Amino acid sequence: MNDHVAGLRIKYLRKKKGLSLQRVADHIGRSVGFVSQIERGISRPSIEDIGAIAELLEVDYLSFFTTEEEQPSHRFFVKKSERSVLDYRGGISDELLSPSISGKFHMLMTEVAPGAKSSDDQMKDLGEQGGLLLEGELEFTVDGETFTVASGDSFQFVSATPHSYINRGNKPARIVWVFSLR
Repeated sequence: MNDHVAGLRIKYLRKKKGLSLQRVADHIGRSVGFVSQIERGISRPSIEDIGAIAELLEVDYLSFFTTEEEQPSHRFFVKKSERSVLDYRGGISDELLSPSISGKFHMLMTEVAPGAKSSDDQMKDLGEQGGLLLEGELEFTVDGETFTVASGDSFQFVSATPHSYINRGNKPARIVWVFSLR
């Protein structure tokens, strides 16, 4: 999936709810022009923007990865060439590894560019999450505790716990995440 398809999905859901560009812009603290650019695939939202838009539209952010027309060709696996991708502003991208977004958990492959961070604020989500760092190094802060995760290390925490991460290294970091939704 490219940024344009995610933007079209946001636009479709916004219009379906009868919300104006101004309402979305006010909710995420951005300009109407920026929201319009997201919908047209010109600008990339941050992770916080996507989370706030999903909250306003009352959908899980996973719905921005795929539409009914873009389902993988098989219900049990996803070919690498069929993965849906969301690119965020600031040097982070997510690839949906799960063949369906309707299960009790989903998997993502995230690439974090050097200097990129998940958020300026600590995030909180539903469920639980864990991961395996495949390459690079990340500094995590979870519930006020900061630790460094290196290639081959794994982690797990309740998603409602305040958390964030940053790549302080000079190489991209790649993580396979597992997120429970309940």
